[in-house]
Amino acid sequence: MEPSQFSDILLTTSGEALTFLKGLSRKWQLYQVIILIVSLGTTWLVSNVLRSKMRDWMRTLAGRPKWQLRWLLQIEKRLWLILSVLLLWAIFKVMQEMTWPSRSYLIGIAARMGTAWLMIGLTGRLVKNRSLRRVVTWSLCVYFALYYLNLHMRAADFLDSLAITFGDFSVSLLDITKALIVTSLLFTLARTTSVQASNSIRKNDDISPSMRVLMVKMLQVTLYASAAFIGLKAVGFDLTGLAVLSGAIGVGLGFGLQKVVSNLVSGIIILLDKSIKPGDVISLGETFGWINTLGARYASVVTRDGKEYLIPNEDLITNQVVNWSHTNSFVRLDINFGTAYGDDPHLVRQVAIDAANSIDRIHRGKPTVCHIVGFGDSSVDYVLRFWITDPTGGLTNVRGAVFLALWDAFKENNISIPFPQREVRMLDDNPENGET
Repeated sequence: MEPSQFSDILLTTSGEALTFLKGLSRKWQLYQVIILIVSLGTTWLVSNVLRSKMRDWMRTLAGRPKWQLRWLLQIEKRLWLILSVLLLWAIFKVMQEMTWPSRSYLIGIAARMGTAWLMIGLTGRLVKNRSLRRVVTWSLCVYFALYYLNLHMRAADFLDSLAITFGDFSVSLLDITKALIVTSLLFTLARTTSVQASNSIRKNDDISPSMRVLMVKMLQVTLYASAAFIGLKAVGFDLTGLAVLSGAIGVGLGFGLQKVVSNLVSGIIILLDKSIKPGDVISLGETFGWINTLGARYASVVTRDGKEYLIPNEDLITNQVVNWSHTNSFVRLDINFGTAYGDDPHLVRQVAIDAANSIDRIHRGKPTVCHIVGFGDSSVDYVLRFWITDPTGGLTNVRGAVFLALWDAFKENNISIPFPQREVRMLDDNPENGET
């Protein structure tokens, strides 16, 4: 934009402002200003009364989804602006029907500006990131200011004149701006749709947990990829020229991000074959815990001590993984103990089985057994085998509970747990043959 054009715009704008100020001396111009003041004052009083009642009503909605409560809070904060816009539009429509259009000109401008300000505020709340929200808000303010000053077409021509050309490919700042706006709107729509669809999928008990994760991931990839593709095509970008460049970039990324790609593919394989799913209890090396989430690159495993391990998906494919709840949740645990040789082994076996069955977490559907596994140096050795169905509740604690029950039962039935015994013989210093 040349300096002369800019000066012309300033002169035109200042001239319109002076014309407006002079027009206030006219009767209908003054009437419109009075109507605006009375309307805004009335809606301010009404909004103060309704806001307190709305807050009391919102306090009774504790069980509603958070997004509904957030939007009700935004409406409550902008209640005066909403009522003002509705009232001004109603007055404008009535005056358009009853009198000359010029006699409601100022009211129409105020209604449009209020609507624009309301749209800017509500649109900004759709963006969660604070910095990005400011960018969106200020961009909308600049656009509406140019629009109402009738400068939007000149601004568009100025942005279109700032173009970069690569051979047959040309892109202007206007094209980039349109691409950013359209793509951002499509990404916002994709994110909203993805969140709603993901919540519905996660609540569907007819779908297995692994398939839920896979469906959510595939849905997100499809929506975001479609938003990017449609956004670029909608503003006229020719994506065929980027095919060779994207292929070269893909080859470079394939070598540089080999591990990342391997983890992504491994994650898809895990979700498809359902070998591991959220909630499963697994053992991988020294790590024992349950699957919290399955991500695109790693699986989150939470242990009993509260630690959260991020295990790459490739390790779950290539290493030996013990899944304690793959096909079912039945887990058998073994406890080894020994009793004295003077104790009746039949009684020991029965007491041990009864002691184990007294623990609440022991599964009664599968029999608890106790067998003699050997005759040791100091004790008769036994193994006690029992089943549980809730490995997520921990293994060490249930073993400890069974050991404590055995201790109490053995003490009650006079069954002793021997300690290692050693026999020491003292040799005579003067042997019978007289040798020294």
